[in-house]
Amino acid sequence: MVSVDGLAVEFGGTTLFSDISFQINEKDRIALMGKNGAGKTTTLKACMGIITITEGDILLDGISVVKEPIVCKRKMAYVPDTPRLEEYMTGMQYLNFVCDIYQISAKERKQNIERLIHAFQMEPHISGLISSYSHGMKQKVALIAAFSHNPKLLVLDEPFVGLDPEAFVILKEQMKELCASGNSVLFSSHILDVVEKVCNKVSVIK
Repeated sequence: MVSVDGLAVEFGGTTLFSDISFQINEKDRIALMGKNGAGKTTTLKACMGIITITEGDILLDGISVVKEPIVCKRKMAYVPDTPRLEEYMTGMQYLNFVCDIYQISAKERKQNIERLIHAFQMEPHISGLISSYSHGMKQKVALIAAFSHNPKLLVLDEPFVGLDPEAFVILKEQMKELCASGNSVLFSSHILDVVEKVCNKVSVIK
């Protein structure tokens, strides 16, 4: 489904990393691991077409992320380690905004959003302004938005940091449900217990 082949990234004349290659198949739950500064976040951003790669390519269903970034991004979702949401919106307005971008029908978004809001226990807060949310609540809204359009590939950067224990368990279950429907998840994590229980594959950047 996703093929990362010979990926290299340079910045300011310095090679951040090179020769990164791995495969993601349908239903895979893959953890990207490595020491601090190894290039995990940069690799995830490269997979999303957020940063420019120097060498190699990333193919999603045979389509190049480098050559056709918009086509690929329509099939993917990304949640960074510190989500930056539109704080002048309410949580519900933001979720509808994301669904508008991905052209999700009214019926489908209603079903998906209601299910996810309930799963992440955000009913009491979803009508409030995002500016009033705690970090954990903002992270939940970002995750709900990512799951809401049923992405072919869900990319998460340290998704469990900042979540309360209950949300921690909920996220693991949502990841498993997404993959059970034929989609895949790629995420970075330092939490070995989570990696062991959630993933069927691990990619290590040395």
